[in-house]
Amino acid sequence: MKMVTAIIKPFKLDEVRDALANVGVQGITVTEVKGFGRQKGHTELYRGAEYVVDFLPKVKVEAAVDDTLVERAIDAIEGAAHTGKIGDGKIFVSALEQVIRIRTGETGGDAL
Repeated sequence: MKMVTAIIKPFKLDEVRDALANVGVQGITVTEVKGFGRQKGHTELYRGAEYVVDFLPKVKVEAAVDDTLVERAIDAIEGAAHTGKIGDGKIFVSALEQVIRIRTGETGGDAL
């Protein structure tokens, strides 16, 4: 089992959610986050004064995925979140040692 975490542009969330559902990912967790990468923020104008916005709004999408679905989930996220512009985001994949469904006590792949 793997935890697939993607940091994406907020307006791409619906497309990513639909793409993951289409490949068989049953549940996701979404968090509104702020951060920067190579963009290093940008400047904006407010009431005539220019100021720097260091942290840009992003969305973090997390999905616990069975090993058989990992590559399809990654491809789905890449395809749905891609705009070709700077700031499209990143995907992180990490190993999950154990998953437990609280309601039923199921563990491992059954808990997903």
